[in-house]
Formats: sequence, C-alpha cells, structure tokens
Amino acid sequence: MSWQTYVDEHLMCDIEGHAGLRLSSAAIMGHDGSIWAQSSAFPALKPDEITGIQTDFNEPGHLAPTGLFIAGTKYMVIQGEPNAVIRGKKGSGGITIKKTGQAMVFGLYEEPVTPGQCNMVVERLADYLIDQGL
Repeated sequence: MSWQTYVDEHLMCDIEGHAGLRLSSAAIMGHDGSIWAQSSAFPALKPDEITGIQTDFNEPGHLAPTGLFIAGTKYMVIQGEPNAVIRGKKGSGGITIKKTGQAMVFGLYEEPVTPGQCNMVVERLADYLIDQGL
C-alpha cells in the first residue's frame, strides 16, 4: 500500500459512524520532515516548526510555553504523551501528531469533528504503523 493510500483511506476517510465527517487535512511525514504523503489541504510546515515538534517529542513540554506552530498558525498545546503524542487546540479546531518509529502522523480538524475523534483516527493508524515496525 502506498503512503498516499494510508492518508486517503485511513486518515481522510469518514469517521466511524459519521458519514461525511472527516479530518480537514492530514499527512505522514518522516522524522526528518520529508513529506511521505499528504492531503491536498495539508499546510506547508516550516523547517523550524518541524524542529520544534521533534524537540517536543524528545523533551516533552518544550512547546507548551510558546505554542505549537503549523504553517505559521499557533496552536495551544493541550495534552499529549511524552515521546509519543502531541495535541494542540486552536479555536474550534486542533491537531494531533503521533510519532512512530520512522514517521509522524498528522491530523488537523475543525468542528464538528471533536478532539477525541481526531485522536482516534490519527492514533489508530500510527499504532498500526508501529506494529508494522514503521
């Protein structure tokens, strides 16, 4: 399966039990910031934003004082799991990023998608990739 298929069929799909409800954008990115696959609306991250995300995975809490920036948009870091998940919120939307052995899985959402639904979609795929050694 191609990386684009993972994005299209597992991240940008309808959320279980909610036809037509889906993430606003998603991507799978290597730890070095290289895009493996992305949805058409996924914002272009700046190199320093990728560095900040990587630093936060290695030093949990790094982004909390300044916020998580995605293509210049600031998200308040709300919760996460050290070296595994970063979650952010901005207005009625937010972001979930889960780290695997070789990649980072990104999901962005807007209402009516809930934070929990975004977490479920992103983390389910990331957990599968971890199980596959990726």
